[in-house]
Amino acid sequence: MSRKLFVMIGAVVALAISPTAYAQMKPPTTPDEPGGRWGEAKKKAVDIGSQPARDVGMSKRDIPPILEKAFDNPYSLQGLKTCKAIAGEITQLNAVLGPDYTIGNEYTENRAGKLAEAGGKTIINSIIPFRGLVREMTGAAPADRHMNAVVDAGLARRGFLRGVHLRQGCKTRF
Repeated sequence: MSRKLFVMIGAVVALAISPTAYAQMKPPTTPDEPGGRWGEAKKKAVDIGSQPARDVGMSKRDIPPILEKAFDNPYSLQGLKTCKAIAGEITQLNAVLGPDYTIGNEYTENRAGKLAEAGGKTIINSIIPFRGLVREMTGAAPADRHMNAVVDAGLARRGFLRGVHLRQGCKTRF
């Protein structure tokens, strides 16, 4: 199958599935609700659409300072002497990383939404020929690797701090 035909099929599939995926999403109660499904879909759409600009170095993602701090030393307790301070840092990490794993949560997935997302990514990522080489030359690939590393450090730090919080018998909420 030729590349052009593959891209056209991907576009048709993405367009056909997109309305289904969005129809299954319930809009948030208020337009500004940050955790609403429409907010998540919009964020993903913007992320996918801006990928070519990041690939050629025209756009960069900002790394939140809390993740850079976690990257420097994920297991540090410096400045965290109280339960309130620990809970505050966990809250900051939750704001950047999203909610932490909760026992008893059922895994759900919007299959149509995932297919639309995959189709969109395929189309957008096929715009730049030799994309992998371009990403390495422009610094986009190393930037993504660094972003992945700081997110991993943030996840490790959050887990560590939750363990310290539990071990100290803290009652503060985060």
